[in-house]
Amino acid sequence: MIRELAQIDVRPGTEADFEQAVAKAKPLFDRAEGCHGAVLWRSAEKPARYRLVVRWETVEHHTVKFRGSPDFQRWRELVGEYFAAPPEVEHVHEV
Repeated sequence: MIRELAQIDVRPGTEADFEQAVAKAKPLFDRAEGCHGAVLWRSAEKPARYRLVVRWETVEHHTVKFRGSPDFQRWRELVGEYFAAPPEVEHVHEV
């Protein structure tokens, strides 16, 4: 199991709208092949910073299958307008 860790900084003042957009987008992850759930975390120290944590079977389920799908395009349509900068994404696994 792989976890995608995406650090997302949003434009200050758009936090509530971003959170609503992510909630609306959750079904896109729920139906994605190889996805086993997504959770959004908000920074206590930096309220415009979030971490999206998504569980994938493999890196390719995220980088090839999901990113190559219309659902990824829809995800970006829903949330992209709130980004202050492109998200920083990495994949990790438990050791």
